[in-house]
Amino acid sequence: MQRRAFLTALATAIAVPTFSRLAVAQETPSEEMILRRLDAAPARRMRDEERVTVREFKRRPDLRGAAPSINIQSINFAFASAEIPRSEFRKVRQIARAMEKLLRRRRRAVFLIEGHTDAVGSASSNQILSERRAESLKRLLVQEFGLPSRALETVGYGEEYLLIPTRNEEWRNRRVTLRRIDEFVR
Repeated sequence: MQRRAFLTALATAIAVPTFSRLAVAQETPSEEMILRRLDAAPARRMRDEERVTVREFKRRPDLRGAAPSINIQSINFAFASAEIPRSEFRKVRQIARAMEKLLRRRRRAVFLIEGHTDAVGSASSNQILSERRAESLKRLLVQEFGLPSRALETVGYGEEYLLIPTRNEEWRNRRVTLRRIDEFVR
């Protein structure tokens, strides 16, 4: 009897923290957190003559890393799908509200929506899927939440920038990264 109680307690102690970390990690950052991260000063200041095109910015990891950003790992797409289910709209609403507030403060703000996947599947299918997911989020932000299309750029990186280097399924790699890029592009 004592052994069974001990094993049950041990299993609970091991399982509960793991589940709790997973649940917390997948929560959508608050509107305030998204706003604070995207409104932060860039890690690098660009003189006007150093600014690049949006296309070049997308190819420059050094510039991308210097832009204010936040990873959103909580938008759940169906397997191999780019559609955002209606059940996820509440999460997208928080993103939209933060961007809307920032656009009121910075009328010329431009955001890059990056799509990322894990490394399961072929690199080419992951590339296409990441592009479609970024476009899907942009479409929802524009059509459902009224953000101006001119303020949103998209790009897909597929499995190129894994947060957790693994060839296995890894939810932390399936994410959208938002970056404010207006201080880098012309």
